[in-house]
Amino acid sequence: MAAQGGRATGVKSVLIVGGGIGGMSAAIALARRGIDVTLIDADPNWRVYGAGISVTGMSLRAFDDLGVLAEVRARGFVGAGIRLRSVEGHLIAESPVPEHPTTVQSGGGIMRPVLHDILSRRVRESGVAVRLGVQTTAMADDGAGVDVTFSDAERGRYDLVIAADGIASRTRALLFPEAPPPRFTGQGCWRIVAPRPAHIDRTEMYLGAPVKLGLNPVSADALYLFLLEHVPHNPRYAPEGQLDRVAELLAPFGGDIRTIREGLGPQSQVNYRPLECLLLPDPWYKGRIVLIGDAAHATTPHMASGAGIAVEDGLVLAEEIGGDGPVEAALARFMQRRFDRARRVVETSIRVGEIEMAAGDQAAATALIGDTMRDLQQPY
Repeated sequence: MAAQGGRATGVKSVLIVGGGIGGMSAAIALARRGIDVTLIDADPNWRVYGAGISVTGMSLRAFDDLGVLAEVRARGFVGAGIRLRSVEGHLIAESPVPEHPTTVQSGGGIMRPVLHDILSRRVRESGVAVRLGVQTTAMADDGAGVDVTFSDAERGRYDLVIAADGIASRTRALLFPEAPPPRFTGQGCWRIVAPRPAHIDRTEMYLGAPVKLGLNPVSADALYLFLLEHVPHNPRYAPEGQLDRVAELLAPFGGDIRTIREGLGPQSQVNYRPLECLLLPDPWYKGRIVLIGDAAHATTPHMASGAGIAVEDGLVLAEEIGGDGPVEAALARFMQRRFDRARRVVETSIRVGEIEMAAGDQAAATALIGDTMRDLQQPY
């Protein structure tokens, strides 16, 4: 672990492009090391879209290292174990819960806007300069720093630029124009927020249906339902037709799913997105510009680890920038620690999705997830 406040690399100023989970995590981690950080986001209102997200133990550990786990516990949900049900809602099995589970033995969920609120407030409290409604229009790296021109005609010079601008990263296209675009996997993901009955105290998965369906608590009184369907032609669903489509997909299910279906209405929060993936080859940097998060390794939700991997990126990058040697050596160390770990998450998620779409061996998929989760419990 590098010493707090260390600047042996000579990095004193950093620009972060993108105010999502990865960008905010990097901003917090760098600011607490005494580095001057500017974070920009293209959205003038710094909004976040989507419903709930699942978080695994490795994600919770990353939140803990970032210093926000207590707030995630208070405003989201943290528990342990998993419960399996039939399509009709009957209990098949549930995993035993350790008497005192550690952070990495736990899991949970949180509403994405709530997580954004927690992280964005911490960013501002850390003294990070936040500029909204701004994009980069040009970056010139001369080896000693990066001169940046912004869309509001302002200019700045930084020792390092971190691009956390998402799966459709403009910075990735600039740095690596030959990189393949994100790939549609063949699945679409529905997320629906609903009231949470007290007896749903862990993730629940429903087995035996043509679609993959699960429930996850995201707060004391809310849960989100996630549903994956095989949509090889990548359809687009107009907002006015989404409730009908969700009701159709939920029709075969019983138990709590029937209650959720009956409660669907204009007030329901329904979110759909086609699942895409991307793994940028090593390295994710060129000169003094480096990509993190979905800009470098966008994954599907099968491992529930996308958020955790992005937070880890920010923490590890801050640690290496605070280490010894030149910036190039710090970025090389960052890649040594991050590439294989991110690759494992992306490739495992894609493989599990392929098994689901082919109606393949679910035992094999479960074993693959379990093996990867055990590996992810190891220190990053």
